[in-house]
Amino acid sequence: MYFIGIDSSTTATKALLMDSAGQVLAVAATEYPFETPRPLWSEQHPDLWWDGAQKSIRAVLQQTGIDPAQVGGVGLTGQMHGLVLLDKDGQVLRPAILWNDQRTQAQCDEIHQRIGREKFIQITGNVALTGFTAPKVLWVKENEPEIYAKAAHILLPKDYVRFKLTGAYAMDKADGAGTVLMDLKKRDWSDEVLAALEIPAAWMPPLFEGPQITGVVSAEAASATGLKAGTPVMAGGGDQAAQAVGVGAVSEGVVALTLGTSGVVFASADGAFIEPQGRLHAFCHSVPDKWHLMGVMLSAAGSLRWYRDTFAPLHSYDELLAPAVNIPAGADGLLFLPYLTGERTPHPDPLARGAFVGLTVRHGMPHTTRAVLEGVAFGLKDSFELMKASGLGQIKQVRVSGGGAKSALWRQILADVFGCELVTVNTTEGAAYGAALLAAVGAGCYPSVEAACEAAIRVTGSTLPNEKQVKAYEKIYPIYRELYPALTSSFKKLAD
Repeated sequence: MYFIGIDSSTTATKALLMDSAGQVLAVAATEYPFETPRPLWSEQHPDLWWDGAQKSIRAVLQQTGIDPAQVGGVGLTGQMHGLVLLDKDGQVLRPAILWNDQRTQAQCDEIHQRIGREKFIQITGNVALTGFTAPKVLWVKENEPEIYAKAAHILLPKDYVRFKLTGAYAMDKADGAGTVLMDLKKRDWSDEVLAALEIPAAWMPPLFEGPQITGVVSAEAASATGLKAGTPVMAGGGDQAAQAVGVGAVSEGVVALTLGTSGVVFASADGAFIEPQGRLHAFCHSVPDKWHLMGVMLSAAGSLRWYRDTFAPLHSYDELLAPAVNIPAGADGLLFLPYLTGERTPHPDPLARGAFVGLTVRHGMPHTTRAVLEGVAFGLKDSFELMKASGLGQIKQVRVSGGGAKSALWRQILADVFGCELVTVNTTEGAAYGAALLAAVGAGCYPSVEAACEAAIRVTGSTLPNEKQVKAYEKIYPIYRELYPALTSSFKKLAD
């Protein structure tokens, strides 16, 4: 038996086909653009995702030559938070407003005013941010009333692909939590939030746990994709939750760290832990009856790329990082604040800026290089500390992926700063792979998501913390924590 994971991201729809042992047999992606029709706007037509899904599914079936009747299930994932509005006949009413759209600050403020900021955090696990779905709904109501009047269904991007595959309106609970219209603890739509925002409950689709079957491939979709009609389609999860499944971060104490342009710290949790000030995202996991906490750092490996491109454009990353190995922890009193594009966690501040602090004539490029690596590590540690303060137990292991994880030096710094084991795993396909594993669980190939991850995912490398370095960073980290509060007023003045 085989399984397909479909990931509808902002730039492409990927299809991944794996066998029942979790071995990836084929991957195909179909790229597409997104539009920025006005400043702060980011939109995409849902038909692009469906077209991409059709082409990518057909491609993996053709690459492998397998009989479509042997596909035991399809799992879905994709970009979170995007608003897809459909009318009563299932027709798209306007281009989807995406996760990176920034037009809705007024609506976020309105949500906090209507419900109360603290109360909203306690219900949904989050503050209202411009990226989330709920403020987008209010924006359409206030700015495009003629479209709002025709609305009958609210979906997220991957769920539009589900609708085209099955004809069913459905959503998984992990992605649903990212709308900030759910009661996090109850794992269901919040009647209180929907009523306060005057969003009809009938517009919201039924919610499912990640491995649950939400429908089957229709005859029309079978003709379009090459899949067999009647193939089960499972709920899946938003891209971050599915990514965590794809690296095996599915039990409490195991954290997924994505060290890409941005940095994402994802911690599975057995309960609905909520950071009281909403500085962490708290969502349902795509693992049944599990939750997760998530911190987002805007310039993680992006900080290193900026540093290399600006100061050493002719150097490879290996050439740049090699001399930094010989620099002691703390870079001889030099710190780097990695807020090059503002920050999200723990400081939701678009005006935050980067800085080198402590420069002397003794510092050369090896020092500044190490300071950049350490500054990013400290910034990520901020999320860990918030997670612990929210009630999460001991962090036992960090599973790291992304471009920054290729550096042995950076992995060692991260292990030392976090004070726990850092591991790499055998899977590199992220969310699409996690979606395929969820499909395999839903089809009965594995008894649970945890069992699927244990069977399919292997640790390929381990970096243990160096106790001497751990103690050094424990002294330096509090100094790093002082920098942002000390510089905040200056950042605001510089932005005027």
